[in-house]
Amino acid sequence: MAEATLADLAARLERVEHDLAIQQDIHQIRRIQYTYGFFIDKSQYNEVVDLFSDEGEVWFLGGIYKGKAGVRRLYIERFQTNFTQGHNGPRYGWLLDHPQLQMVIDVAPDRKTAHVRGRSMMQAGLHESAEGNQRAWWEGGLYENEYVREANDAGELVWKIKALRYFPFWHGTFADGWAKTPIDYIPMTKTLFPEDPLGPDALVDPLPRLWPATDTVPFHYPHPVTGAPIVLDNSRAREGFKD
Repeated sequence: MAEATLADLAARLERVEHDLAIQQDIHQIRRIQYTYGFFIDKSQYNEVVDLFSDEGEVWFLGGIYKGKAGVRRLYIERFQTNFTQGHNGPRYGWLLDHPQLQMVIDVAPDRKTAHVRGRSMMQAGLHESAEGNQRAWWEGGLYENEYVREANDAGELVWKIKALRYFPFWHGTFADGWAKTPIDYIPMTKTLFPEDPLGPDALVDPLPRLWPATDTVPFHYPHPVTGAPIVLDNSRAREGFKD
């Protein structure tokens, strides 16, 4: 009887330790995702790249940038060159706030992988006294990301971004708002690398569409109460589009 009790206690302790480890994983993943937002805020693109696994990828405007080479192509060769003139850090008059919101984080039972659904609502633009094309806009989008737990350079197991899938939903100028946003205001990527030296390695299929399209991005998790898959009905999401 005592042996059975000890075995039960050992099993309970193992479950408690595992559940605690999962909660610690969730905390670390949230920390990394929030830090991603802080880095993007201040155009710290070198630091952004270091958040990714060597096999990581980014989905952006209909394109998929694969591996560290693709991630660098997007954040450093494209964003850093265009937004901060090659400088790793903020520049005068450049606003690019990326709040990270509504994070739903699910860690796999083996603690090797995780999925994250979240949101960003961006405020961005260039001040009228700064060099360049003065503008101000709002932007909102969803993430359906994957994380992987693997060794860093010191041999420690840490969480890294495996796939950052950003689905921009709506854009709007500060002056006019989102109600007057033209259809296909920001065109999706069509040309791949190396034909486009800054282009993605592959295209998202099907290509997403921006507001006033209202497609729902698929959920990585089931309905939290019923446990059933979350069924999407996007049949009316693009009624105003001609194609």
